[in-house]
Amino acid sequence: MNEGGSHDGGIHVVEWNWGGDRGRERPGLPWFGVFLVVFGGLLLLQQVAPEFRAAGSLVVLAVGLAFLISWVASRRTAALYVGAIVTAIALPNVLTDAGLISGDGWGTLAIGVAFLAIALVRATSRGGWGWQLVLGALLVIVGGSTVASHLSGVPEIGRAVWPLALVLIGLAFVLRGIARR
Repeated sequence: MNEGGSHDGGIHVVEWNWGGDRGRERPGLPWFGVFLVVFGGLLLLQQVAPEFRAAGSLVVLAVGLAFLISWVASRRTAALYVGAIVTAIALPNVLTDAGLISGDGWGTLAIGVAFLAIALVRATSRGGWGWQLVLGALLVIVGGSTVASHLSGVPEIGRAVWPLALVLIGLAFVLRGIARR
């Protein structure tokens, strides 16, 4: 179309883009992609050469801590979640490889603590406690009871954990329902 609105037989080009970022690229690296490449590469390296397990755990821990530092600087929610979860996955392996902890349950406990930390961050930034609190509490209870069962002098409480957790969660819902009235 020419300026007068009639067709002149030429080619008309229409440009489609997302939002107001016309002609601009998004700054920075796609950190999630970088994380997936590093994490996947380390998992493959551990399969090929098991002697690199400790080094791989340290690198994964460093990646998790880097995401947490990124969250402190940018306050991006994704950096908090990735940083907390990756750190929680790597930390028990690093501590086990260093001979500081042993036994089952440490990974579950660490991930539970990570979700409790995320819930605390949400609550302090007026986002509410959210599902992270419930999931974190359950994982801490299960992981903590498993870790406690390996400690000397601590009675076996693992069989009572799930029923007790269900009772506590049910109580929380009942009390919340009563408070809304």
